[in-house]
Amino acid sequence: MGTPTDRRAVLHVVTDPRRRGSQAFAHDLDVALRERGRASSIVALAGTGEMPIPTLGPGRLHPRTLRALRRRAGGVGLVIAHGSTTLDACGIALAGARTPFVYVNIGDPRHWANDALRRARVGMMLRRATAIASVSPMGREILLDTHRLAPERVRSIPNGRRPERFLPPDESDRGKARAELGLPAEATVLAVVGALAGEKRVALAIEAFALLADSGSDSGTGAAGAQPADPWLLVAGEGPERAALEALAERRAPGRVVFTGNLADPGPVYRAADVLVLSSTSEGVPGVLVEAGMCAIPAAATDVGFVRDVVVDGVTGALADVGPGAGDPRALVAAIRRVLADRGSMGRAVRARCLERHAMDTVVDAWIALLDEQRR
Repeated sequence: MGTPTDRRAVLHVVTDPRRRGSQAFAHDLDVALRERGRASSIVALAGTGEMPIPTLGPGRLHPRTLRALRRRAGGVGLVIAHGSTTLDACGIALAGARTPFVYVNIGDPRHWANDALRRARVGMMLRRATAIASVSPMGREILLDTHRLAPERVRSIPNGRRPERFLPPDESDRGKARAELGLPAEATVLAVVGALAGEKRVALAIEAFALLADSGSDSGTGAAGAQPADPWLLVAGEGPERAALEALAERRAPGRVVFTGNLADPGPVYRAADVLVLSSTSEGVPGVLVEAGMCAIPAAATDVGFVRDVVVDGVTGALADVGPGAGDPRALVAAIRRVLADRGSMGRAVRARCLERHAMDTVVDAWIALLDEQRR
């Protein structure tokens, strides 16, 4: 006997239970929908992590995982696939099933579908989705142009976070967070938050920090801003590059880089930080920018993907054109110095922008409208 179907219920699917951008958003959306009286649940395809999300099987596209996904989907009216591998998993597992799925595109399609074969495969899977939500208006336009999708099937719904969880710290909050993380109370703290993987290019952030921290070096940027007092770099995240990054930090800035590993709650990192540093080769609208922004922490970021949705250059933070490959750390140093020179006003501006565009209540309204349309 099959699972009874609740046609009003929603099942969110994420890749794994790690606390990364799409997983954090899916979790918050699941909670917010239930708070609005909607039936909602969440599962991960596979893996382990910090978030309380049950997993379906031993691998993201393992046959047992796909069978479990199809069974779970049979008990709901709609599946929401949040990013990357979930598109393939839902496209395969739900082929021919009665339960439709909506795909949330979180990244830059130009990056993850960058050759003809991949574009064809992604396009085929996208056409199996009943609707597609991009986290950025630019992302929507790229999807339409790249995959020739029907415009009415693709819309833009911003990345969202709960503002009550991300509040600007006072001096007491900042001091407690720095003590908890082993940082001096009066330091200038730069923070990197994210996976320690190739696309995040954390080595570039470490190289930039090393130039910034060395008061005897000339970054060659001509950027305004005094030498930061007692600079420290905080790296929050885990990934395959951690050992190499720790070795690089010890060579380039010994004793001044703290690695925290994965954190179930990134709040202390934001409360401890003066500036968020984002050095990625590709992004969508990073959740870490929204979280830091709500805490009134401006960012120095590489100008990639849809980062400009949050970082308005010179207003809510600073953008750096570091070039391809390993990147030019001097350009990132210049961006960091610009933020440090005007941190107060940039912090106020980025908080206002994030509250206006990315507060979860507003985002949930848009999602409820989309879900209701799918049930008609």
